[in-house]
Amino acid sequence: MTVMTGAEAIIKSLSVNGVDTVFGLPGGQLDYLFDAMYKEGDNIRLIHTRHEQGVAYMAYGYARSTGKVGVYTVVPGPGLLNSAAALCTAWANFAPVMCISGQIPSTAIGKGYGDLHEINDQLGMISHITKWAERIDHPSLAPDRVQEAFKQLTTGSPQPVEIEMSMDIMALQAEVELLPAISDYPRPPIDTAQITEAVKILVNAKKPLIYVGSGALEASREIRALAEALQAPVVAFRAGKGVISSEHYLSANHPMGHRLWGEADAVLAIGTRLHWPLVMWGKDDELKLIRVDIDQVQLERICKPELGIVGDAADVSAAISVALSDADHQPESREQELLALRAEIDKLVRSQVAPQMAYLDVIREELPRDGIFVDEVTQVGFASWYGFPVYEPRQHISAGYQGTLGFGYATALGVMAGNMDKRVIQISGDGGIMFNIQEISTAVQYQLPLVTIIFNDSRFTNVQRQQKEWFDGRVICSDLHNPDFVKLAESFGAAGFAAHDAESLRAAIRLAFQEKGPSIIEVTVKEFFPPPWPFLMMPQNRKEVCE
Repeated sequence: MTVMTGAEAIIKSLSVNGVDTVFGLPGGQLDYLFDAMYKEGDNIRLIHTRHEQGVAYMAYGYARSTGKVGVYTVVPGPGLLNSAAALCTAWANFAPVMCISGQIPSTAIGKGYGDLHEINDQLGMISHITKWAERIDHPSLAPDRVQEAFKQLTTGSPQPVEIEMSMDIMALQAEVELLPAISDYPRPPIDTAQITEAVKILVNAKKPLIYVGSGALEASREIRALAEALQAPVVAFRAGKGVISSEHYLSANHPMGHRLWGEADAVLAIGTRLHWPLVMWGKDDELKLIRVDIDQVQLERICKPELGIVGDAADVSAAISVALSDADHQPESREQELLALRAEIDKLVRSQVAPQMAYLDVIREELPRDGIFVDEVTQVGFASWYGFPVYEPRQHISAGYQGTLGFGYATALGVMAGNMDKRVIQISGDGGIMFNIQEISTAVQYQLPLVTIIFNDSRFTNVQRQQKEWFDGRVICSDLHNPDFVKLAESFGAAGFAAHDAESLRAAIRLAFQEKGPSIIEVTVKEFFPPPWPFLMMPQNRKEVCE
């Protein structure tokens, strides 16, 4: 055993578990934790930001783009609450994010004295948006609690966790035994009877379909082999994009998936909530549903499938492929059929959301194949869910169903911090960018060469469109007064560029890629972008919808 402070016990336990980056914002209850990180030296890279929401979103972006645990630290009470939107986003997207929160003095917890940053039942409050949360009451307990946190983050559904320690416990010295990292946790065993049943359903299907979500991100190779063996198109909405390359003839975007869903007689859903298809497109007895998920709870959420398999996406997909091979299943190729359908859908999309697609085409052409795209809750962002192709998992980062406006910029900085060998482009509207605009300072300070494109039309476009359509043209609080974003970027020390159409955006991206630090490209938009919703909120095409 070694004598160390509680704060040192946490930081050294992070190092043991392979953490190399922490996003943080210092404050009174974290003084000893930041000193412990200073002592750790180059073992951990510390990136500090200008707001707690920024640190948490950066941890989310880091985790979502790398698959590794994203760690952030904030002061208790208002600091933790400031980070809650990002925790909600990590929860919604099954991202392995660890929050380390400070606490008021241990002798005052629960007594309502009014200590700095005190909040009633902080642990209970945060437990609603974390998979697991625990207070560490003595330095000697830190290694065990950190080890448990990593177990929660890396087994089952990888949703966020929180650990907290009071400031006096962080300062307390005690004998501590560090514990080794554990990475070989057992995965659920394969149930051969269920595999046999799944194969029977899939072999007898004339139009099988695979639908993937974030639970399939580490099973790309196995799912592609399975899809080819079945000649089953693979549909991804947001989280599952890239599991099958958009260039593969079996890859299908959301509107193409809607068409295929309507004629499918068997669906294999892997690592996905399957929310929009089930509650919007529907299901009936002619569609046999097989669900695969690491989490038992997910299998019967929304509606009960014909078959639910608890297991790792890669393991189950590989097992089904082996069983299909043993059965000598050799369906005819659907390549020509699916390529024709893709061309039809693409033509339809471009006819209705041409302005957004023009910008997305330029971004795709200029972003290297291994680059990462981070969207935002904005008109071009919505269209990107079905209009932006990617080639590998984790190349398109979104907020998922939380739709947390303003998540994009800080999230993209975390993506950039975790992928310094890649190009990263992030898009924002003029509304969302202002939520975390202060983090340009962080980008400059740490020389994070993120390229951000701001589409500036001086309004909350989606809100204003709905106001005009729903309330007889009455508009309220949806017009925006904005700064000159180019000058604002330059005032922080970032590069600023202006564009006004797709081709001038192309030129600006090329200039931005020459910069060593962050860049902001302001695109002045004068037209009212056409609604992206016809290819998202798509109508029921089965006999019943699930509720």
